[in-house]
Amino acid sequence: MPKEYRTIQEVAGPLMLIKGVENVTYNELGEIELGNGEIRRCRVLEIDGGNALVQLFENSSGINLADSKVRFLGHGIELGVSGDMLSRVFDGMGKPIDGGPEIIPERRVDINGVPMNPAARNYPQEFIQTGISAIDGLNTLVRGQKLPIFSGSGLPHANLAAQIARQAKVLGKDENFAVVFAAVGITFEESNFFIEDFRRTGAIDRTVLFINLANDPAVERIATPRMALTAAEYLAFEKGMHVLVIITDITNYADALREVSAARKEVPGRRGYPGYMYTDLASLYERAGRLKGKDGSITLIPILSMPEDDKTHPIPDLTGYITEGQIILSRELYRKNIMPPIDVLPSLSRLKDKGIGKGKTREDHANTLNQLFAAYARGKDAKELMTILGEAALTDIDKLYAKFADEFEREYVSQGYNTDRSIEETLTIGWKLLSILPRTELKRIKDEYLDKYYDKY
Repeated sequence: MPKEYRTIQEVAGPLMLIKGVENVTYNELGEIELGNGEIRRCRVLEIDGGNALVQLFENSSGINLADSKVRFLGHGIELGVSGDMLSRVFDGMGKPIDGGPEIIPERRVDINGVPMNPAARNYPQEFIQTGISAIDGLNTLVRGQKLPIFSGSGLPHANLAAQIARQAKVLGKDENFAVVFAAVGITFEESNFFIEDFRRTGAIDRTVLFINLANDPAVERIATPRMALTAAEYLAFEKGMHVLVIITDITNYADALREVSAARKEVPGRRGYPGYMYTDLASLYERAGRLKGKDGSITLIPILSMPEDDKTHPIPDLTGYITEGQIILSRELYRKNIMPPIDVLPSLSRLKDKGIGKGKTREDHANTLNQLFAAYARGKDAKELMTILGEAALTDIDKLYAKFADEFEREYVSQGYNTDRSIEETLTIGWKLLSILPRTELKRIKDEYLDKYYDKY
């Protein structure tokens, strides 16, 4: 039986100080029993000799210091893992909230996990088809990769997240594929949207959902992504599944980190975020990957809304350092009703070359990808020139490029949230668009591919 302490000294906001504790460790969980028998949870933030500073999960109202007692449980936050987690909905602390039975765990795992040994990693190289042309065709997602989506407030990243979770698949092989979806600090409406969407489309059958609402405690917000990654590690490395982890919204997670840091009176870093935010984010992102000798893999898509659409804000800035590229959503495309509004030029998948080509997608993929990028960039330049100097200032070839840019956005990038395109369809649309330009302009494509595909659609 855990030892009970009646030595609560003071409560300040979400923090509580308990004196005279023994053998209590950092991050350990505790329970506070109030005079009326009500139980509230807490987590150890700091140990100083016999003094323990704990953070409450619930609020501190109604706690009478004289008749409340605290007991420490001897372990940190844990998740009970089992194959039965698939098709279930949990809250941010791993408790079922879908009305179904409790999960009988095979074992309980500390959610902080163990860092992957870099020498034990396998290089990410297999293609994952999301069914979204702007990602599959130009910024290809590879199994084991960390590819964040940078969005802005009001942009439809929730729809995009649901679409990727619904459509993503590994091609060719009949392999177990699962999605672990963590929603961090979202509203009740958004939570409802995700759960209903997954149920309506049947995607829930291969999905584990963790839902943390905006009115849940900050400390729970910090636990939710770790819950999701712990579930993913179990499914990937013990059950041999290929797991896609989607976490939305990392900005809410970082704000919770800042809130806890401010409560502990730590010295703030950039924009008030703690100086260790880089390390903290890395401890999440680096749990994705492929391990030698294991069949499964974890691919991670963290989604974050950039405050004021600012790419230099600490959250997207640090995320960009740790991950392998980024998909950027554009407000300008959103206003033009291009859905999903993916801005392909500043977007980047650093591992795309590893996941495309013969045997993975198609032999002409790399060439068409480069040509589409180049043509779209030149088309955008031509359109800017047209805005400043008028259409008369453009050459005939510039006008073709400007037309290409418009058609590219309308046909290639814009596909709505319910269209699931195979990689063949994506490449076909690419060739159809390239046929707008004369063959002599397509200098980035080998002649053999031009003979085979140019003007054939």
